[in-house]
Amino acid sequence: MIQVIHGKKGTGKTKRILDMANEAVKVHKGDIVFVDDDNRYMFDLRHEVRFVNGREYGCDSPEMFLGFLCGMLSQNFDISLILVDAFLKLVRCEPEQTEAFFTRLEAISETHHVDIVISCSVDDAVAPEFMKKYFI
Repeated sequence: MIQVIHGKKGTGKTKRILDMANEAVKVHKGDIVFVDDDNRYMFDLRHEVRFVNGREYGCDSPEMFLGFLCGMLSQNFDISLILVDAFLKLVRCEPEQTEAFFTRLEAISETHHVDIVISCSVDDAVAPEFMKKYFI
C-alpha cells in the first residue's frame, strides 16, 4: 500500500508523518524506516524507528531513490513500513515527473508486502491525476 501525505509547504505534513512513524511502532510487527533529506528530525522519532538521511546516499532522482529503496528491502526482509518525508525535495523533481516511479513503487510494495508513506509538497489543484489515487 502506498499513501501520499500532500499539501502546500507549511501545512503540517512533516509533523503528521513523524506522528505516523511513532504510532506505527505500536502496531507494526516488522521494521520501520524513516527516510528524510537531512538529519533535522532524527531525534523526533522513537528509537525503534530506523532513521536514514537519503541525501547521504546520493538519492537525487526518482530512479536513484527507487534503487535505494530496493537495496534496503533486499537487505532487510523484515521491513514492513517505509516513511519518506520531503520526497520531491529529496529527489529534486516536479510531481509530474514521478509517474514511472509510483508505478514501479506500487509493484514493489505489493511484491514485498511493505507499506510506504510519502510526504509531498504538492497542492490538490496542481497534483497530477496518477498521484491523487494515493492521497490520504
